[in-house]
Amino acid sequence: VRLAATGGGLVQDGGSLKLSCVASAYNIVNYAMGWFRQAPGKERQFIALLRRPGGDGTYAEFAKDRFTVTTNRIASTGSVPEITISLQMKDLKPDDTALYYCAAGLASAITSGRNAADFEYWGQGTQVTVSS
Repeated sequence: VRLAATGGGLVQDGGSLKLSCVASAYNIVNYAMGWFRQAPGKERQFIALLRRPGGDGTYAEFAKDRFTVTTNRIASTGSVPEITISLQMKDLKPDDTALYYCAAGLASAITSGRNAADFEYWGQGTQVTVSS
């Protein structure tokens, strides 16, 4: 599975940002997709989970009212199927500053989907910085 996350940047306190992740693999529709983040000196933190492409998202408590995960595109044409998901973030705060990752793990192997250990494949991360 290949993953590429984009959309990070610098935003002011209270602002919004939308991250995207393109995941590609021959059996990509069998994978659950997650968003995590990691701030300097802290552990990787779960944000949101899509157990199946096009399904409803589940969220960490801090993300429920401000973050929305969506499946934007499922492309089965071409040489390798792709799924594009996004993470829409609003009312961002300085504490949201972190490196944001998308991840993929076989849906059949996912337990809670809230632990990094559930996900075998990770993108390179995209930096989100919220200024006060």
